[in-house]
Amino acid sequence: MLTGRQKIEAAFSSEGSREFAATDCWEYVFIRDHWDQLTASPWYDQYSPDLERQTAWRRDVLARTGQELLHVDSFYSRQERKDLTIDDRSEGVFLIDRTSGKLKKLEPPVIGGWSRHGQVASVETTSLPKTPEELDAQVLPTQIFKATRIKSDGSADLAHALIEEHGSQLYPIAYADAPLWYFYELWGFEGMMIMIGGQPELAKRALPHFTARTIEAVREAAMLGAAGILIWECFTDLISPQAYEAFSVPYMRQVADECRSLGIKSIYGFAGNPAGKLDAILSIGADALAFEESKKDFVVDINALAEYIDGRCTLFGNLDAIGVLQDGSEAQLRDAIAEQIAAGRRNRNRFVVSLGSPVTPATPVDRMRLYCDLVHEMSHDI
Repeated sequence: MLTGRQKIEAAFSSEGSREFAATDCWEYVFIRDHWDQLTASPWYDQYSPDLERQTAWRRDVLARTGQELLHVDSFYSRQERKDLTIDDRSEGVFLIDRTSGKLKKLEPPVIGGWSRHGQVASVETTSLPKTPEELDAQVLPTQIFKATRIKSDGSADLAHALIEEHGSQLYPIAYADAPLWYFYELWGFEGMMIMIGGQPELAKRALPHFTARTIEAVREAAMLGAAGILIWECFTDLISPQAYEAFSVPYMRQVADECRSLGIKSIYGFAGNPAGKLDAILSIGADALAFEESKKDFVVDINALAEYIDGRCTLFGNLDAIGVLQDGSEAQLRDAIAEQIAAGRRNRNRFVVSLGSPVTPATPVDRMRLYCDLVHEMSHDI
């Protein structure tokens, strides 16, 4: 039997894999919503500067779930780990800088990800730029360049420790936002659409800057030791195919090329309905594609996708996280997994079984484990 890492590496090969991996591309959401079911470590250990505490709770999570991705990210630098400590006090839990005496109160994660204060958890539209100068003033401060220093300052130490412990079994993966997705981060949904539809030339001026930011995340992932990087893009199903080809495709091609030059696999996650854009999506040249499950009045048929893609790239699955994983019977879960596996065979075995969206708070940990175990059992048997 192959390890999880071997299954995913084989899925990226031209021959594909006879055994499919079971994955959850949103494990960080699952951890946030199920912390107490996954580990005995206190919730604030996720903020701890202590490497051993960080690796301990992750070890618990990996043992409970059985999924075969290993999320790696940058961490505190060595100097920060010397300076910082966590103190659990009667008035709360604090991250303390022992050098400056500065305190930061930590709060437990909110299940479901909603705002702690009941506010709508989305980015509000800000003042939109009207001139190139105004755009530069808003966009340029968003640049973050740290890939070149993360090895020397120790920010990669946690990733390297996790890969040393689990990397032979699990596939190390990092995450990034696509260049166009930064429009939402900076201007909110309404602002993103106004910029694309109403100020296209000005909007295009921002894209090289945002592309540089995504490429920097790719370089950081490579230095962390990630074998692949999942690059998310949302709301692009709500723009026209022509706008998608103008505002997303050329810039995502640059990102995919950078991944290729660094020897890291690119996985492009397209949220929403890909109808009318599939050829453009394929033209990006990503090593793998990932799509949502059918929802919101659109259908994403994984077998139809697999038939159309026909092994031209690797395909990640889109098992229904609510209708099947959360609410379905075991028989329905088996049927859905069988459908995913059939799609994988149709895509010439270049396939990774995955979920179409994050695991919900109402889904028990044991149900997630059953999903992973069934994928291993059923893909191995066929």
